[in-house]
Amino acid sequence: MSTPSQISLPLFAPGRADEEALVPVRMVNEWVYCPRLAYLEWVEGEWADTGDTAQGRRVHRRVDTERGRLPAPEEIDEELARANSVTLSSETLGIIAKMDVVEAQGDRVVPVDFKKGKRPHVAAGAYEPERVQICAQGMILEDNGYTADEGVLWFAGSRERVYVRFDEELRERTRAAISELRLAAASGRRPPPLEDSPKCTRCSLAGICLPDETNFFDKGRPPRPLNPADDPALPLYVQTPGARVRKQGERLVVEADEQKVEVPLIDVSQVALLGPVGVTTPTLHALMRAEVPVSWMSSGGWLLGHTVGTGSRNVAVREAQFRVAGDERRRMSFSRELVAAKIRNSRTMLRRNWRPDRPADERDRVLASLRRVADHARAAPDEPRLLGYEGEAAALYFGHFEAMLAPAGTRDLPAFEFARRTRRPPTDPVNALLSFGYSLLTRTLLTALAAVGLDPYMGLYHRPRHGRPALALDLMEPFRSIIADSCALQVINNGEVRRDDFTTNGPAWALNPSGRKALIAAYERRLDQETTHPVFGYRISMRRLLDVQARLLARYLQGEIRAYPHYLPR
Repeated sequence: MSTPSQISLPLFAPGRADEEALVPVRMVNEWVYCPRLAYLEWVEGEWADTGDTAQGRRVHRRVDTERGRLPAPEEIDEELARANSVTLSSETLGIIAKMDVVEAQGDRVVPVDFKKGKRPHVAAGAYEPERVQICAQGMILEDNGYTADEGVLWFAGSRERVYVRFDEELRERTRAAISELRLAAASGRRPPPLEDSPKCTRCSLAGICLPDETNFFDKGRPPRPLNPADDPALPLYVQTPGARVRKQGERLVVEADEQKVEVPLIDVSQVALLGPVGVTTPTLHALMRAEVPVSWMSSGGWLLGHTVGTGSRNVAVREAQFRVAGDERRRMSFSRELVAAKIRNSRTMLRRNWRPDRPADERDRVLASLRRVADHARAAPDEPRLLGYEGEAAALYFGHFEAMLAPAGTRDLPAFEFARRTRRPPTDPVNALLSFGYSLLTRTLLTALAAVGLDPYMGLYHRPRHGRPALALDLMEPFRSIIADSCALQVINNGEVRRDDFTTNGPAWALNPSGRKALIAAYERRLDQETTHPVFGYRISMRRLLDVQARLLARYLQGEIRAYPHYLPR
């Protein structure tokens, strides 16, 4: 008995609803090249500039200005008409295109698309994504009453034209690609990453997509070092009272105490304003357009607010975040591992920095106790018990924190004493350093989470409370000791801060401008240090690591990876 053969038919998207956005044709190109790339750019609004994208803009500059006029279909005659930067759409297909050039002559029009590279030596004359893109432009022209049976790809690198015939096979592939992209956008499901693809090595979104990191949890194959080099842009801190930040051309100008400092805007990743510092409205507009966040902080380092542009449009990741926050089982599972990771990293800090003159048996007892508490935290049956384990570990860690401080008289360093952790207010210089370090780390992680599209104020372990960036505090827990505490130890043990770098007001201690400057410098150095990711095995800066962890948290919340991999250095 014979079985009927199975025929795979394309699934086409339904007609476009009135409120549904038209899909840019360049996104159809990206979909054919890599569905995940198109989804990240079009649906989630992700983007990362590179030398390749900048070169592409330079190539298109000559045709980006509207010039010439495209005659109506009935007006075309034998004289060649040429129009630059023509925007047309097709309601039938649900797409829109800004065409570089459209040439009209006789009874036909020819779309011309500019490409930055050289013509590829392939049988079809060009790769499929470019051929689909120019075909989609031709189909838009036809939907607007023109006749278009071929298009042109102009390769600026080799100064060659490649003619592309719009045959039925190419048209069918183009219609299928448009439908697939529209269906993916409607479903809200991010396509899986490519597996071990050479396309990823040159992709500008590799550090956002994390293809190998995502596949690692299913395939177990170690990730390639695809993460791009760190963005050379760095945070700009302004803390001089009365300072003013303004914009001059493509530079930021900081004026304070008859001094002026200029910084190229392209070199600034974030702006942190501490205390009574002003910024002009045009400067804020420029920073928002460049997607450079501005953090407003008190003189003591408390985060007061955050100014960003329109922010991430990735609604799906926030929906997933709120679903997990309302799921008691998943929330507790995440919280157990989070607290255990925090305790284990605190243990690592004590093990690494324990003073040689302090008893080794005391160290071993503390380390054994912290390991035991971390194991208990991973099996905590409920939130009150988990909070208890966290408090027990904090008492052990901070009860022996002084064992990591340089003793009095070492290299003529001043003695810094520490008895216990106090926050509001800090009652000694060490606590003042810790509090300011935690504020810096909170600001950094709040920015990283917002860039990914997560809501920094809806936490999983830290419960929502007015004005508290609960999710940033969640993500910060394993990094408190590894980043903030290590910076405090560094400035103390290296003599970078002295007693005169602090001020007092009753029992409260705070850093003065020179002390804040010293800790900020240590903090930025720490973020620039490279580490080996304990899960993925590649070298990465701490600054980039925080961004990767924020993106992995989003992947976990959306169910793309089974577990969130905490950073646990050896």
